[in-house]
Amino acid sequence: MNSFSILITGGCGFVGSNLCLLLKKKYPDYQILAVDNLKRRGSELNIARLKQAGIAFIHGDIRNPEDLAALEGNFDYVIDAAAEPSVMAGMGATFSYVVNTNLTGTINTLEFAAKKGAKFIFLSTSRVYPISYLEQINYTEGPTRFVLSENQALPGISPRGVAENFPLDRARSVYGATKLASELMLEEFREFFGVDYVINRCGVIAGPYQMGKVDQGVITLWMARHYWKKNIAYFGYGGTGKQVRDALHILDLFDLIDYELHNFSVVSGKVLNAGGGADISVSLLELTGLCASITGNNVAAEKSPENRRGDIPLYITDNTMITALTGWKPKRTVVDILTDIYNWIHENESSLEPILNS
Repeated sequence: MNSFSILITGGCGFVGSNLCLLLKKKYPDYQILAVDNLKRRGSELNIARLKQAGIAFIHGDIRNPEDLAALEGNFDYVIDAAAEPSVMAGMGATFSYVVNTNLTGTINTLEFAAKKGAKFIFLSTSRVYPISYLEQINYTEGPTRFVLSENQALPGISPRGVAENFPLDRARSVYGATKLASELMLEEFREFFGVDYVINRCGVIAGPYQMGKVDQGVITLWMARHYWKKNIAYFGYGGTGKQVRDALHILDLFDLIDYELHNFSVVSGKVLNAGGGADISVSLLELTGLCASITGNNVAAEKSPENRRGDIPLYITDNTMITALTGWKPKRTVVDILTDIYNWIHENESSLEPILNS
């Protein structure tokens, strides 16, 4: 097997650091370079983990082309895991940061890949799908969750979830818009600069080493609130907590990236949804019960019935296309995800408490 040289942007983030470490563990001969601006609180904790595993780290910012230009050597692949991932972040003073990181930063990284002749694995998001269309998905209300209906008026939606042909022609959030714009730029770079790519539109990714916040990383946040016996809150939809998301264990994402690295011709030029799917989905209400069961702690749930701008009742990924193309499908359950997060918090309680219990 060839020994690859791989650049991973956002290499100290939740996704990036895990991909770095998992790749190095499975393929010790691979040369892996992690680049990160360390803006997200807690990302600095991953520097020691990377260096201990023999992974080179450079403190750099993809918003600055000169930071990328300073990187020495050749690269077979660039995995773009750098992003401001919060849907709420682009709504206020951080608008420019979201655009500069998620769009300009991706363009800078694409230019770097073109110069190096590297293939490009892009981690996009389910948030490219417009909010107003997601709000039109037909569902019924079950005892603990909203349930997708058989009959749907829009294309690209079925009881299996949202497929790649779901309509894209309305607003989605600044975050989602920057990711969709980046997807468009990828095709331009493929056509005019020869950069081969694959786009993975990921749903909620979760697992150890995610510094969860209310606007991003809610599964880790939920476990942390239960661990330290802090209240939770159900926002919108009558305060019932029945809104649903699917969840993808970081190890399942790694399995997908591992496949793509070593079977790139299969996925080249493709746009693929990748999430937990209907079988690995959970409502907030169900999440609360699972966290209570794993931690042994029951916490109070505050209720705010009014919907917030950008809220959607449910999102489930239809993995039909990616499974048919690659054979990949997620294996780890919601309980697996939560148990792994709990064990990580328990084993690193002193270092994580200032970040996750604030």
